[in-house]
Amino acid sequence: MKERLQELKEEALNKVEQADTLNELQDIRVAYLGKKGPITEVLRGMGKLSKEERPVIGELANKVREAIAGELDAKKESIEARELEEKLEKETIDVTLPGRPVTVGGPHLLTSIIEEIEDLFIGMGFEVREGPEVETDYYNFEALNLPKGHPARDMQDSFYITEELLMRTHTSPVQARTMGKFQGSKPVKMICPGKVYRRDTDDATHSHQFTQVEGLYVDRNVRMSDLKGVLNRFAKQMFGEEREIRLRPSFFPFTEPSVEMDISCKVCHGEGCSVCKGTGWIEILGGGMVHPRVLEMAGYDPKEYTGFAFGMGPERIAMLKYGVDDIRHFYTNDVRFLKQYHKA
Repeated sequence: MKERLQELKEEALNKVEQADTLNELQDIRVAYLGKKGPITEVLRGMGKLSKEERPVIGELANKVREAIAGELDAKKESIEARELEEKLEKETIDVTLPGRPVTVGGPHLLTSIIEEIEDLFIGMGFEVREGPEVETDYYNFEALNLPKGHPARDMQDSFYITEELLMRTHTSPVQARTMGKFQGSKPVKMICPGKVYRRDTDDATHSHQFTQVEGLYVDRNVRMSDLKGVLNRFAKQMFGEEREIRLRPSFFPFTEPSVEMDISCKVCHGEGCSVCKGTGWIEILGGGMVHPRVLEMAGYDPKEYTGFAFGMGPERIAMLKYGVDDIRHFYTNDVRFLKQYHKA
């Protein structure tokens, strides 16, 4: 048996030396070290040996196995190293070639406008508050002096979910919620940006979903002149120091008196052109003094507190500031349009 084991060892090592692929090595491993290999057959015949010969043959068989396995592993490493080197030579990267350009994204134009508005009003002492987009009828209408059946509700054709739940038609409910939370215990100075929803036909100037930024300041001795000062500062910082504003009487159920604000046309500087339809002015937002009834429902004594509120559409501001002629550009995600306003 000793001679047989030595023969198998030499035979296996010769084959390992001549092997040139990993598959050939695997075949040799199975052939000589597998359960049906010749070394295993030799060991099965050990029962015919004497007690003295068995440990000698067993030890020799283990050494033969270890020698063959060791050579197989060494040759495997050698072949793998050679194949890796060959692969690297074939896949050499030419580092002198220009790389692929990486497209860098940026904030959406509306996001940038809203952040600019937020920074502007934060600088004037306002805080930013948010509220739910699915709102109750009470906060969306009743708390804003729009009881059920009020004809002004028709101005905001709404998406109702149930009789008492709807997609908010403006961000004013955030103002009502904030005042209701404080119940007249402290002044309120806030803006509330967010998405709003109205049943409308989408065209160049209308959308069923758009954004609003509304502001509210309630305190003692707040006057219309304070509102005009805040809006004048907003217009000049947003559109340029040369912009002028004017306030025109209007109607909103939750403010009294109510106004609409125009800014002087940046194209004709107030002389009249096609952009401003010959008037020299462009409507930009609405506002007014908070209706005493709204203050009262929120827990504020209208004899002690007064306040002003205003609301604007970031889409309209962006259209006027950057000359965008179709509101749908903001929502179609056309990269060719959006990248024009990306600030690196």
